[in-house]
Amino acid sequence: MLGGAIAAIALSLLGGDHAAGVVPTPIGVGVRYRLAAAPAPVRAGRAYAGMRCSAARTGWAAAHVEVFANRRVLLVPAGIGMAAPLRRDGAYIVAARCSYPLRTVAPTGVVQVARGARATVGDLFAVWGQRLTADRLARFRGRVRAFVGGRRWRHAVQMIPLRRHAEIVLEVGGYVPPHHFFLFGASG
Repeated sequence: MLGGAIAAIALSLLGGDHAAGVVPTPIGVGVRYRLAAAPAPVRAGRAYAGMRCSAARTGWAAAHVEVFANRRVLLVPAGIGMAAPLRRDGAYIVAARCSYPLRTVAPTGVVQVARGARATVGDLFAVWGQRLTADRLARFRGRVRAFVGGRRWRHAVQMIPLRRHAEIVLEVGGYVPPHHFFLFGASG
């Protein structure tokens, strides 16, 4: 109860458009809602989906991707686009053998995109090893709706660009009011 009140106050102070009605969305539980961070070729650091793993990447921009199935949050895991061995500090990945041009280092939905890369949501799902089509989001079936900056995306969901500070929401199996923005930290 207190956490919800604090979130509402914080959003109102930040000028958030959902400040008047913060809608808590439960995290999906059970095996069906847990999605692996990477397919075997990515974990091994092999070329995959037209992308190469490199230890020399520097300079990252950040986009935020939220994923919902059946009105439940699907966590975007840490370690997408990173080859084993991974070194962790709690929930965060602090080192990997190499990284692809897009990666996640925390289970927050923040996707880091290498400077100069023209990555899309389709690329993210490819390196994640999850399906994404007009009627499939990971293992969930139904019409997939997408929002960018709170506005409905009316083109192929795979084509959404992962641009610096983009707020992207993907939904299947019910509507969750999309966020219009995300507060990126200093590294975003």
